[in-house]
Amino acid sequence: MWDRQVPELAQQWRVFRFDLPGHGGAPAYPAGSVSDLAGRLLATLDALGVQRFGYAGCAFGGAVGVELALRHPERVASLALIAASPRFGTADEFRQRGVIVRTNGLDPIARSSPDRWFTSGFAAAQPAITEWAVQMVRTTDPGCYIAACEALAAFDVRAEIGAIGVPTLVLVGSDDQVTGPAEARTLVAGIPDARLAVVPGASHLVPVEQPAAVTDLLVRHFSTAWQPSYDSGTGHTIVPGIPVRAVPAVSQQPPQPVAIAEIAPAPVPEPVQVMGRPDLYDAGLKVRREVLGDAHVDRELSQADDFSGDFQELVTRYAWGEVWDRPGLDRRARSCVALTALAAGGHFDELGSHVRAALRNGLTPDEIREVLLQIAVHCGVPTASSAFKVAQQVIREETTPTE
Repeated sequence: MWDRQVPELAQQWRVFRFDLPGHGGAPAYPAGSVSDLAGRLLATLDALGVQRFGYAGCAFGGAVGVELALRHPERVASLALIAASPRFGTADEFRQRGVIVRTNGLDPIARSSPDRWFTSGFAAAQPAITEWAVQMVRTTDPGCYIAACEALAAFDVRAEIGAIGVPTLVLVGSDDQVTGPAEARTLVAGIPDARLAVVPGASHLVPVEQPAAVTDLLVRHFSTAWQPSYDSGTGHTIVPGIPVRAVPAVSQQPPQPVAIAEIAPAPVPEPVQVMGRPDLYDAGLKVRREVLGDAHVDRELSQADDFSGDFQELVTRYAWGEVWDRPGLDRRARSCVALTALAAGGHFDELGSHVRAALRNGLTPDEIREVLLQIAVHCGVPTASSAFKVAQQVIREETTPTE
């Protein structure tokens, strides 16, 4: 993906690239979080003897760059964030994408990738690159792809980006429908020393669609932001991505980056103590959202009033903060228990939301079917019949790829 940028960058800096786990032929060792990926990268750089470096990342690679700048500021000298965001979409969107891959494989995601990544004109004019994009996704390890979805679902640094203390270029395509100019402006408004560049005529994969403009912006940024004293006069630029053999240059004159004023980071509240121990509401709300989805939880909480508000707090603290967050069982096992108990009790309204949760917790439709067959044996055929109807509808909704 970065082949057109590397030759010019390499004239001044030592350049490293990396593939995400299971992508581009890399070993399939899934990473559970963006922080995990940042740690793996630092371990690799330690082995190479690289201490301080500049970093450029596109999309997921941008999330890794933000994580490095926040958690390991002593290592990062300058930062370029391309098609990035402090939060990528919603957790529900990424977890549903994981459900689709787990059920249907990567082909539906691969076929829709060009529509998300390129402008329609570029995709039509460059069929070889469009096919490269499809094949790149299609040949990714499914488990690593699902893990990447989970990592992005949990990634949210909107309250922290004010702590990024290095010169940062925020670069975005004008037609990016995934992480567009609005997300870029959020980054620029939050990072004290950030500049914005909008590249006309480009969508999400800006380095591929407008390579000349991106190369020029990166060279200018790292040339002006780099401090020679950081590494005895030798810069190290790390550019994550997956290489493509040939990407034709499309020359566009990008706008001049604009400096944005400093904004102080939001304070982090101290945890509340309840009866001598930490309040479990926040932890419970986090688990509740991860399992049931933001949309479901937001709907439940928005319907709470003076009469039902205390009940919602009880459910969040006790069911989710106390029980679902206990060690001993993983979430797949807890989903099996929940499905069985809800069906046995005849709670079919709640069963639907927990079928959806089971899919997001890693159960496949085949495994859910096996749970329901067990219910037929132990709880009766009529109970299982009702449960199958509910589950079938939810599975159809969750596993049918959107066009």
